[in-house]
This record gives sequence, C-alpha cells and structure tokens, in this order.
Amino acid sequence: MTIRSTSTRLLATALFSALLALAGCATNANVAAQPATVVAAAAQAPELSTFYALVNEAGLAETLKTAGPVTVFAPSNAAFQALPADKLEHLKKDPAALKAALTFHVVAAKLMAADIKENVTVDSLNGAKLNISKAGDFVTVENALVTQADIKADNGVIHVIDTVLSAPKK
Repeated sequence: MTIRSTSTRLLATALFSALLALAGCATNANVAAQPATVVAAAAQAPELSTFYALVNEAGLAETLKTAGPVTVFAPSNAAFQALPADKLEHLKKDPAALKAALTFHVVAAKLMAADIKENVTVDSLNGAKLNISKAGDFVTVENALVTQADIKADNGVIHVIDTVLSAPKK
C-alpha cells in the first residue's frame, strides 16, 4: 500500500466522519423540546397570546403549571376578538368571573384528539360539565370546533378552539 492511497483513505474516512457528525448536529438542532407545561406551550403559540395573557391575569398560570395531566381547550386570539368588547372587558375586571370562564376550558385528564369518542361528557376544572363530540376527524367541545389539536406538553395537551366557551351560571 502506498502512502498516497493510505492518505486518501484517511482523508475519506475523516470527511465521512465529519459529515456524519454534522448531520447529527443538524438533526439534533432541529428537534424542539416538548414544553414542560401547558402554560409554556400556550406561551409558544402566537395564536394563543390572548388566552395566555388572561391565564396569567386570572392567576391560573401556577395552577396549570403544577396540575396534571390536563387538557386545555384554548380559544384562539380570533375567538376572543369575536366576543363583544364589553364581555371581555367585564371578564378582565372581574377576576372571579375570568377564573370561572377559563377553568371551564380545562379538564383534569389528558385527552388526545384520537382518544375522544362520540358524545362524551367530562367535568371541567370549574365543576361544570363539558360536552365533547367527534365526527370523523372533527372534534367539538360545546359549540366550538377544535382548529388545532394535540399541542403536547409534559403535563397535558392543548386543543385550540374557535370559540370562547360560556360557562353555565351556577
């Protein structure tokens, strides 16, 4: 074996190793870590910025960080914009009403979209019953449609919905 062929083999091996290492780094860099909590997942979703702000305003962030598993049916920003302005302002000024409204969107169980069956009734965190249905790939909760399902977090899952749910009067 000549020095030239040995050098060529060593160079080829080194280049191949370097390409493998770079491919591994690129792959690992593109894998996003799953958020630890549903609150962190909501914070990362631009379409949930209003929901995230209201959760913090209501003092529910700590509850949703420590509770688990939970399923959150989080209204999108567009859902909040569709509310009459006076209703949203009323909720912001009444912490108890805001907390009741938001906890109506949370279930103390992890419900992935695939796990939801036709016409299920579950208890929300505020104690009221939520009606959840599935028809084909479409999931509804009360009168809202799930527009984005299965945003995973370590302590649960978020389903983005197109309507702010109205908690029943107690």
